[in-house]
Amino acid sequence: MRIRRVVTTRAGGRSRPPYESFNLGDHVGDDADAVAANRARLATELGVDQHRFVWMEQVHGRTVGVVDEPITDPVEATDALVTATPGLALTVLVADCVPVLLGDPDAGVVGAVHAGRVGCRVGVLPAAVKAMIELGAEPSRMEALLGPAICGECYEVPPEMAADVATHLPGSAAKTRSGTTGIDLRAGLWEQLAALGVGKVGVDPRCTVEDDSLFSYRRDGTTGRIAAVTWTEPE
Repeated sequence: MRIRRVVTTRAGGRSRPPYESFNLGDHVGDDADAVAANRARLATELGVDQHRFVWMEQVHGRTVGVVDEPITDPVEATDALVTATPGLALTVLVADCVPVLLGDPDAGVVGAVHAGRVGCRVGVLPAAVKAMIELGAEPSRMEALLGPAICGECYEVPPEMAADVATHLPGSAAKTRSGTTGIDLRAGLWEQLAALGVGKVGVDPRCTVEDDSLFSYRRDGTTGRIAAVTWTEPE
């Protein structure tokens, strides 16, 4: 199977400030018609039927939803999706958290994970990998993409919080540009994936706070969401 992965930016949509313009989040206060138009364009541009997108009601937990058919409503209280069904476009929405796209091309199994600070702390990524293994994936064959997110130099947190996260996500401790305590979630997730035996890990280096082409909750407060999408199709 061929695995497809796409990460959007904020350009090219219908939403007006402060959501300009390709906001794909329907839970952030944006005009519903604008979000619907943006989602329709996403489907058209990717060549995937709009009804085959699977969305999540993301709650910063570690619940994994296993899906095998199109679902009309977002999967409730879920921060990871996995599937072995070709053509289902698993979608994660972010504006600083790490979107993680996983896939085993031999097994035809893919996953999409919303990995924020709390989700990383409670182990959402290992839970998603475990669910993929149960569908026939092998870690050594798996590929992972850590998408755009807030970087360690921008993600300032209290020392106690950083120490707590690092206990559960080794490698995540960081220093900000000003020398204060920070968290680098992608660094910690990279180490976690390596420890899980995932064969190939790629990192999109863009920082959502620094890059104006991306949405950032920490930078802007009220803002939109970019999407990271993965699906399989026959080669």
